[in-house]
Amino acid sequence: MRAIILAAGRGMRLQQAEDQHTPKCLLSFDGVSLLERHLRILRKAGVDEVVLALGFRHDLVEAELDRLAWQPRPQIVLNPGYELGSVLTVHTVGEALTRGGDVLLMDADVLYHEGIMSALVAGPKPVNRILIDRNFEPGEEPVKVCVSDGVPVEFRKKLAPDLKYDTIGESVGFFRFDSAGARRLATLVAGYVNSGRSNLPHEEAIRDMLLERSQIIEVTDVSGLAWIEIDFPNDITRAARDVLPRVAPL
Repeated sequence: MRAIILAAGRGMRLQQAEDQHTPKCLLSFDGVSLLERHLRILRKAGVDEVVLALGFRHDLVEAELDRLAWQPRPQIVLNPGYELGSVLTVHTVGEALTRGGDVLLMDADVLYHEGIMSALVAGPKPVNRILIDRNFEPGEEPVKVCVSDGVPVEFRKKLAPDLKYDTIGESVGFFRFDSAGARRLATLVAGYVNSGRSNLPHEEAIRDMLLERSQIIEVTDVSGLAWIEIDFPNDITRAARDVLPRVAPL
């Protein structure tokens, strides 16, 4: 199983001072960077093959890897067009998506309980899996997953008012794909880039795969496990105050 961590973006919404502006995966909580947490949790889950999709200040991320002396060292793939949408970053790691085996696709800017990773990797058989948390704040910021009879029927921030579903949750931003699902996602992402839609988020391509029903996608509920995606300055405060105490020490 291979983990691809998306860490290329600039994170403008954090409003960091110019001289303190670093990739979000280097945000530190209790003296441990998000990147180090990812690597430790992945190793504990049995995942040692890691691909880092980098862009903005990739030198700082590589310096963190040097400091950690992490082995085996993650493969680094650079997206020079990181200012565009994350769909381009996923396209940049297309080879890692399609070289075979199950793939974990993960946002780098998440502080989370290791039980979320356990839920993602659970089971001996290849699978496509999306994680949801039913306990989320309303509004247009959360990426929502709507489910009907166990089947995901929508995956977006803004929902059609007439959409029918029996379960709704926020996407954690972590996905698992079997080899066929990963290849299909790579094809869809390439279509976005080749048609001039590199400015879009990669979630749009995942949504296309979900709605076309070409792959069976499991929905796994991780409600009750602590996590937070860090996008805004207040998220850093909430992460340290509310989430970190509920996350097992590494």
